[in-house]
Parts: sequence; C-alpha cells; structure tokens
Amino acid sequence: MIIVSDTSPITALLTVGAENLLVQLFSEVVIPPAVRDELIRSHPQLPPWLRVEAVENAAQARQFAHVVDIGEAEAIELAIELRADRLLIDERKGRRLASKEGIPVIGLLGVVLLSRRRNLIPSARILLGRIEVEAGMYLDGNLKESALKTVNE
Repeated sequence: MIIVSDTSPITALLTVGAENLLVQLFSEVVIPPAVRDELIRSHPQLPPWLRVEAVENAAQARQFAHVVDIGEAEAIELAIELRADRLLIDERKGRRLASKEGIPVIGLLGVVLLSRRRNLIPSARILLGRIEVEAGMYLDGNLKESALKTVNE
C-alpha cells in the first residue's frame, strides 16, 4: 500500500518518536521535495524508508498551490501521479481538494486509530495525548473522544 504524505502528520510522529508506525502500516511512504524541505527544517535526520519523489506535472502542482500550500499541493499531485492508496493530510483545505480530485485521504488521527487496531501501540489515547502536548497538534475533544470509542478507549 502506497501512501503519500504531507508535512504535518510526519512532523508530529517524528516529534513523539512514533514515525515507524507509518512504515509498519503502509508498504511505501512517499513525499514530494517540498514536504522533504519543510520536514528537514525541524528534523534534519529523516527516516531512511521515507522516499522522496518529484512530481511530473509541476504545472498542476502550482495550480493546486493557489488553494493550498506548496507542500500540500505537491503531495496531492504526487498522490494522483502514483495512484497512491491514500494521502496522509490533516489540513481541511487540502483534504477537501484531495477528495475533490478523487484521492482517498487519511489523517493523523486515522493513523493512530489504525495503529491501535493492529496492536502496534498499547493505547491510542496516550499517543494522541503526546501528539497534542509534545507536537502541539490540536484535536477537537468531541472528535477525539468519539474516535477513541471506536478502539474501545
């Protein structure tokens, strides 16, 4: 299963030391150069399994960049080009654009829940708490509680 990712989900996972969940869940994790460039500002040492691949249709990525930032734009275009199984993205505008383009999306919350369902982590609640505190990612309380119920937490 190929997943293309935007910056923020990987940044959050790198911050809490849980980035290997991605490679355990998905056979390939691919990012475009703009996402790599954003990542290395905060995390100069990227995981060796993270594949960087340039988009072929840079003009289309630039069109998407009128709606979302360049990292999201390249990630959306790369997901289209690779026929990725999923696009890992959290930002609302990017998710809407990707869905409009027919790309299935998953967010960081979905990754955490999937990791719990596959017993890769002992507690989704604990990991989400760390992501909120250490990575500064905001999750709506009602959404989080509703999601945690799906994994009996």
